[in-house]
Amino acid sequence: MARFSNTEGKSYEAESVTARQLFEVWRLKKAVAAKVDGQLVDVDKVFTVDTVFDILTPESAEGLDVLRHSTAHVMAHAVLRLYPEAKFGIGPSIKDGFYYDIRFPKPISEEELPAIETEMRRVSQEKNPIVRRDMAKKDAIEFFSKKGEDLKVELIEALDGETVSIYEEGDFADLCRGPHVPHTGCCKFFKLLSLAGAYWHGDEKNEMLTRIYGTCFGSEDELKEYLRRLEEAKARDHRKLGKELDLFAMQPEGPGFPFFLPKGMVVMNKLVEFWRREHTKRGYVEIKTPLILDRELWVRSGHWDHYKENMYFTEIDEMPFAIKPMNCPGGIMVYKNDLRSYRDLPLRMAELGIVHRHERSGALHGLMRVRSFTQDDAHLYCAPEQVKDEIKGIMDLTNHVYKNVFGFNYYVELSTRPENSMGDAKLWELAEQWLQEALEETGTEYKLNPGDGAFYGPKIDFHLEDTIGRTWQCGTIQLDFQMPEKFDMTYIGRDGQEHRPVMLHRTVFGSLERFIGILIEHYAGAFPYWLAPVQVKLLQVSADFAPYANEVEAKLRDMDIRVEVDRRDEKLGKKIRDAQLQKIPYMLVIGAREVEEKTVSVRERKKGDLGSCSLDDFLKTLREEFDPTAR
Repeated sequence: MARFSNTEGKSYEAESVTARQLFEVWRLKKAVAAKVDGQLVDVDKVFTVDTVFDILTPESAEGLDVLRHSTAHVMAHAVLRLYPEAKFGIGPSIKDGFYYDIRFPKPISEEELPAIETEMRRVSQEKNPIVRRDMAKKDAIEFFSKKGEDLKVELIEALDGETVSIYEEGDFADLCRGPHVPHTGCCKFFKLLSLAGAYWHGDEKNEMLTRIYGTCFGSEDELKEYLRRLEEAKARDHRKLGKELDLFAMQPEGPGFPFFLPKGMVVMNKLVEFWRREHTKRGYVEIKTPLILDRELWVRSGHWDHYKENMYFTEIDEMPFAIKPMNCPGGIMVYKNDLRSYRDLPLRMAELGIVHRHERSGALHGLMRVRSFTQDDAHLYCAPEQVKDEIKGIMDLTNHVYKNVFGFNYYVELSTRPENSMGDAKLWELAEQWLQEALEETGTEYKLNPGDGAFYGPKIDFHLEDTIGRTWQCGTIQLDFQMPEKFDMTYIGRDGQEHRPVMLHRTVFGSLERFIGILIEHYAGAFPYWLAPVQVKLLQVSADFAPYANEVEAKLRDMDIRVEVDRRDEKLGKKIRDAQLQKIPYMLVIGAREVEEKTVSVRERKKGDLGSCSLDDFLKTLREEFDPTAR
C-alpha cells in the first residue's frame, strides 16, 4: 500500500491513485489540477508510490492558468461545432485570460462571439471528461492529417521526441502538453473579449490567422469584477484620452513614432524637470550621446549578436552604422573619454536618451509600445565595494518616485542569468548575490524570476500597480560585469594599478512616453495639479469682463501658473462643462461681481464650487498644492 497526502495534512492509502480520485475522496470540489515535486500533473496520472500532492484550485495562479488553458480548448471545441472547416493553431493561457489562433473558412466578426460563447456553455454543461492520450509522432501526424489540421501537423513535426500528447473532450481532440481540468464543466465563468489578426508563428511572412481573446475565472463574482475593471480600463484608455485632451497623436506617416502636442509636451517637460532635480540632489551628472554610432561599437557591446533584429541601420560615407536601441555603449564612450581614478567613483551618469527599436506593427500600442522613445537612463560606475550601496541608492530613488510622488504601489522581481547570456558564470553568480543581498538588507520583498535577466547581467525590475490594479514594468537595475570587460574600462585604484569598474544600468520611468501613457490611465487624464497641462482656466461670463480676465491671467502667468482664458461667446454652463471634460484642476469664473469686488469665483474639478475669494487667497491655495518641482 502507498500513502498519498497533501500539504494540508489529508492522507489516503491505496495500491494506486489518481489526482481525480483524491479530489473525490477528499471532497475537493474546487480542485482543477495537482502538483507533484514541483511539476503540474494531469488529474488522471496514476501514482503507485508514496506521494505528496499540492492541490491546485482557481484561487492559485497555477490553478487559474490550468483553468484558462482548458477553457481555450472548450472554445476551440465550440468553434469546431459552429465552423466545421475551421483549422486550429495554438491556444495558450496568458495574463488575464487565454486566446486561440484559428484559420476560419471566411472572416468572422466580433458580432459572432456571443454565438461561440453560447456553444461553449453547451460544451461546459456536458461535463465531458478531458482525457490525455500519448501517441507516437507518426500516428499523431496521421491523426491530424486526416482531419486536415495542417497547422497541428506542422507543430508536431517541429517537436522533439518520439511521442506527443493529445487531449480529448467528447468529440473534440487537440494537441497539447497539458495538464487540464478534470472535465469541461469546470470551465463555467468565461467571457470572449475580442478578435485580432495574428501571423502564424508571429512571422509577418506567414498567413494571418484570427485570434480570439477570452478570459475565465473560478467564480462569477471574479469574472464580473474583472469585466468591470475592463470597462474602467476602456474609459481610461490613454489613446482615447490622449486625443480628447490634445496630448499626443499617432500619424500614418510615422507608424510607432508618437507626435507630442503642446499640452503633452507640458507633461513631458514637467517630468523631465522633476527628473533633473532629483538626480542633481543625488549626485548624478547629465550627459548626451549620439543617436547614430558605428556598427563596430554594437558588435563589441554584444547587441549585434543579441539584439540585431530590433535595430535600425544606415550608411555614412559607405560605412555601416546603427541607430541606437540602447544608451549604454554611448555612455561607456563618455566614461572612456577621460582617465578615471578611484576618487571619481562612484560616477553616476544620467541621460535622457532617445532610442529606436523595431517593433512589429501588430505589437504597436499607443504610447505603451512604440518604435522611438526616451529612456531616463543612467549608468553608474563603481568599485566593487561600492556596488551594494549604489543599488540601495537607486532603490531609494525609485521608491521616492513611485510611492512618495505618484502614489503607486509596486512589487519587485529579481531576474537571473538567461540562456543567451554572455560572460563568466562565476561573475554572474557574484552579480546575482549582490543584487539579492541589497534587496534583503533593505528588507525589500521580491519575487525570483529565474532566467529572465539581460544578456549581459542579472537585474531587479520594479512593477508598479495603477489605480485599477494593473501592473506595469518600468524601473530596472542591471548589474553588469560584461561591458567593462568588452570595452576595456579601467580606473586607477589606491594602489596605483588599473582595475575594472562594475557597471550598473538603471531606469526609473523606463520610457518617458510609456510612463506618460501609464499616468494618463492611472489618473484617467486628471493629472495632479503640478503635472496638469493647464492648471487654471478663466471663464469670463461675457466679453464685457475681458479686461479683468486679462489682468488675472497676467498675474497668474507672472507666478508661472499655466493658465488659459475661455473667451468664447458661449453660456457659462457650457464653459464649465468643457473645462471639466478637459480635467482642469481649477476654474475661475469672472463676472460682474468679481470685477466689482476684485475677486475670483473658484471651482475645483472634484469639489465643485468653492466660493469667492481674493486673488491673493487663491494664489495661497495654489502654493499649498503638492509640486515636487517647486523651489
